[in-house]
Amino acid sequence: MSEARQAVRSGTVWAGVLCAGLFGCLAILVGIRHGAPLPGDGAVHTWALGHRPPVAQALARGITATGTGIWPYLIVTAAGLIAGRDARERLRTVPCALAVLLVGQLVRGAVMESVARARPDPADWVAYASGYAFPSGHTTTSALAAGLLCWAVTRRARPDLARTTCVLAVCWAAAVGATRAYLGVHWASDVLGGWLLAIAWLSLCAWGLTRWRPQWRPGGNSGTAPRDAEPPRTPAAPSRPSPEPPPAPTSPE
Repeated sequence: MSEARQAVRSGTVWAGVLCAGLFGCLAILVGIRHGAPLPGDGAVHTWALGHRPPVAQALARGITATGTGIWPYLIVTAAGLIAGRDARERLRTVPCALAVLLVGQLVRGAVMESVARARPDPADWVAYASGYAFPSGHTTTSALAAGLLCWAVTRRARPDLARTTCVLAVCWAAAVGATRAYLGVHWASDVLGGWLLAIAWLSLCAWGLTRWRPQWRPGGNSGTAPRDAEPPRTPAAPSRPSPEPPPAPTSPE
């Protein structure tokens, strides 16, 4: 593994550890306060209540609808198809990508039931919501889908196309999370918790992928030899001793 790939792998691990630690601290803090709003939650909620014209509400509801239902599954399925090099490999990458999304949602559901945080006052809602608040389900799901799509395009697409797709995917996931607080159905800390959980889970999956399936890491099986791979060396043919020149003729004495 080259130094660049080793640095990316190490950075992914540390990002996952950091986000997991921050998410754990946030969940403990929410539990200790029995779900009461954290510092900053009230200010964001109050600002949203005062800046919700009908057009913005309709736009926010349209964006937030893409973070649940069939849309994340379609995105993750597309990510699995992109990541696979051929039909045989796609039969593995699609189920694996969907499994990452489903298990991440199960983890989020378990945390949500354990913390059991109440949502903001239903009188402030301008969208439908159900269940407990922490962490935000739409936020977690959209962030997981965006992360899997980024992994797929980084693995297969051209660098410029991959960068553009990653920027769009991250912006979409960020917008979905922001609309949850804007529509009044979540506290801002619920959204933050969803982002932290998604990053931690994706980082853990990426670490496991590069450890047990190294050919599935970005650029690991793109059909071309890695840049840092050394070409096979052809053994040199054994050198033969050059024949000695014949002795010079000597004149008779």
